[in-house]
Amino acid sequence: MLIRLTQFFLSSCGVLATLAIGSIVSAEDGHRSSYYKDGEIHVNVLGQPEGKPITSGHWDFKPSWSKTGDHLVFFRRLKNDPVVSNWITQLCIINADGSGFHPLSDGTHTDFNPTWTRDGENTPVWNRKKGEKGGYQIMASRIGGKPGEEVALTGKDYSAWVHSAVKDGRLFVAASPPKPGRGYYLMTPNPGGEPTFEGVTCELAETGLLDRLSISPDETKICFDYHPGKTNPMPGRTLYVADFDVQVRTITNAQPFANAERKQVWFDYPRWTRGGSAIVYHAGGKLFLYTLSDGSTKQVSTDDKADYRYPHGEATPN
Repeated sequence: MLIRLTQFFLSSCGVLATLAIGSIVSAEDGHRSSYYKDGEIHVNVLGQPEGKPITSGHWDFKPSWSKTGDHLVFFRRLKNDPVVSNWITQLCIINADGSGFHPLSDGTHTDFNPTWTRDGENTPVWNRKKGEKGGYQIMASRIGGKPGEEVALTGKDYSAWVHSAVKDGRLFVAASPPKPGRGYYLMTPNPGGEPTFEGVTCELAETGLLDRLSISPDETKICFDYHPGKTNPMPGRTLYVADFDVQVRTITNAQPFANAERKQVWFDYPRWTRGGSAIVYHAGGKLFLYTLSDGSTKQVSTDDKADYRYPHGEATPN
């Protein structure tokens, strides 16, 4: 079902020496990606030295690349705070060539971790802190949208967080609606009304927390970070890839591919490359590429003095 939202105007470097299995990836591998480097967003072929960033002079985080390959959505930090959930941020869109920058929110909220729908509408969606009591709402806007035109896709009486999306218009979310309660869901948006939540089951979710989930382009795989127990600290997470069945809504056969030993390094943000043949992620300020076909891992960041984070494959929304 196509959801036409647009009509609503919507550090531990020493440990990492053991991680680079093989050499820096070569140019012919050709995995183009966007990523954060020292607070600026770059678009580059993984493994190649950076050129000019497409944003500069700010702290810009977590770019996500539209399925059509021409836009990035990200958030800009306007007010820092030791507690990340107290940051004040602004949602922004920019063309992949660095042109066409425009904000989607007014910079008075805590707006985090945007992605896109995959239903052909190119709708940017993100997570907005609800207020002092915490919890989040899922918001949506449109390319070319202006601050104040965004709409809420979930209510204020529960928390919801969008991670990824599928082609039929549903969003993959972690949420705690009154019924059926806390869990992972494929959510069908209903702007102006109540969304529909369909539960997703995963054995690992019974013993810990899944986060930073990203569905593969063909919707047969999913990658995510995992931490056992009810807490979710940044260091020590293990990255997994698993089978995903979009019809019966199951995550099965989960296999760790990075930090199975749970070293106290920040391994996170596993994201698919275009075509779904590999997963790029960050660990301790560097970028790494895991190739599914042979299980190999290569370092793909080239400046060991820089802080790399939040990679994202070309034309491949979270």
